[in-house]
Formats: sequence, structure tokens, C-alpha cells
Amino acid sequence: MPELRQDTNYILITKEQTIESKNILYCFIKRCIDFLLSLLAIPIYLVIYALVAVVVKFTDGGPVLYKTTRIGKGGKPFRMYKFRTMKMNADRLEDFLTPEELENYKKEYKLKKDPRITKIGKILRKTSADELPQILNVLKNDMSLIGPRPVLNEETLLYGNDRNTLLSVKPGLTGYWQAYARNDVGYADGRRQKMELYYVKNRSIRLDTKIFFATIRRVLSGKGVF
Repeated sequence: MPELRQDTNYILITKEQTIESKNILYCFIKRCIDFLLSLLAIPIYLVIYALVAVVVKFTDGGPVLYKTTRIGKGGKPFRMYKFRTMKMNADRLEDFLTPEELENYKKEYKLKKDPRITKIGKILRKTSADELPQILNVLKNDMSLIGPRPVLNEETLLYGNDRNTLLSVKPGLTGYWQAYARNDVGYADGRRQKMELYYVKNRSIRLDTKIFFATIRRVLSGKGVF
């Protein structure tokens, strides 16, 4: 039986339920690449952080970083970092969204025209710069550079019997769904689930490399962003 944390209702995966990594060498190489590339990206992160901090200070004066709980490998929750792209108290959905928008959000956990997004937030999302602070999560080993995108606890339930498969690997700063579909593909028809699970079952250095360069192309094109 999965362990159920009574305080958060996060379902953790026991060792017996976790799908072990296919290849120890692959995992070792992947972690080395994660650490080195994230370390090299720290100067870029600091420069962008300083620029964003100045803009935020002269707009709403709120925090630069947004910290949110996501579900990691083995079903363990962790604190994920992003540049804040939404207005203060945006988690109070009923205060910002119409009933129709709220209904759509609960289906896909995203909105095409989200009224909570700030002006600087639109720029950060368009360039995917809002995800840059997650290199801190990669350095902490909560995440990998490539993997299924980190999701909320309730999103993992959309994977049904494949939930354990999804959570058998670390989530990624980018991944197969992020690079090849992003917001053009959602949960409602099951296509996002299929894409994320495809990566988990076929992950390799070769596939990771393809995803890395596909992500760059998608970011430059701005396709699938909202």
C-alpha cells in the first residue's frame, strides 16, 4: 500500500512500487550533466534575477520568486522555484477568475488568457525565462534538466494507474511534452499524459539531447506559449 501523508494527502510511492532506473551509467551521466550545466547557468540566472527584481519593485513590489509545491520522484513533494509571473495572491482563484475560467482551469491547470498574469510575467513566459530559477532545484537534485514537467498533486491523479510510472523519475526543467507540444496539447484528451509517459519509458541520453535542442527551437519560436 502507498504511504498516505495525513497532513498533505500526498501519496508517496514505496521502494517496491518505484520503477528502478533502466541504466545506472545513464543516470550517473545525466546527473553530472544536470549539475554542470546548471552551475554554468547560475551567472545568467543572477543577471536576469537582478533585472526582474528592479521591474517588480517598481510595479507591485511583491516577491521576485514564486515558490510552489510540486510532486517529485517517488511522490515526494518539493518546493519549486519560478520567477513570479502573476499578481499577488493569484492562488485565490475565485478572486480573479470567472466561473467559466475556473472550470477550464480545473480541466487543464492552465488558461490561454489568464487575467492573473502581469505585464512582466507575459514577457517572462514568452521567453520561458520564468522557469530559469528551477536550475536551483536541479542543483538540489529535486529536478533534472530533462524529464516530465513537475506537477501538482491533483495533476498526478490524472495519470490513473500510470501515476507511479510518471513519478518513477525526477521531473524536468523541460521535457518531451514541453519541447514538442507544450500548451498546444493538454490533459483532457489524454495526449499530454501519453507524451510524458513516452519519455519515462524511452528516456536515454540520445532522447534527452533531442529534447534539449527541440526546447531551444520552441522557445525561439514562441510556439505553444500562453
